Amino acid sequence: MFNKSFVMVLMERNAYSDGTCFCIQPNNYRLFDATKGQAKFLGRARTVEKYPLVITGRYNIPFRLNVPGKGQRVQGEIYSVDDQMLKFLDWFEGCPEMYQRTQVLLEEWVGEDEETPEVGSTTVMYSYEWLQFPTFDNYDSHGDHGLRIVMDD
Repeated sequence: MFNKSFVMVLMERNAYSDGTCFCIQPNNYRLFDATKGQAKFLGRARTVEKYPLVITGRYNIPFRLNVPGKGQRVQGEIYSVDDQMLKFLDWFEGCPEMYQRTQVLLEEWVGEDEETPEVGSTTVMYSYEWLQFPTFDNYDSHGDHGLRIVMDD
């Protein structure tokens, strides 16, 4: 017979947000829409390695490119999500066409548990010119960069 807490761990996933689902950003509310599944804020962290976080496209969408060692160490948040929310996030983020799930090592963990989880999604398919764009250590739709996200619901 399974231990109840063990079964719950198997059912939960961790999702790292450093884009529009990051707190106070335009899509953060989607993580708390119970019709899409369950999400619980666990804490804040930043990537151990540098990654280029760029803002591009006609909607000014942030992309963390899967090019470790380039760019900046990116700040984000970690959420525990159930399978239903993970399925929704995959659909919302265009996974695997636009984003791909990857393991990203995080540190400077500020949360309930002592151990920093490894989670994340990055963009593997991108235009080479994106590597020439300015990079950011965190995403803010209202930032000084002037690239406010264009919402198209």
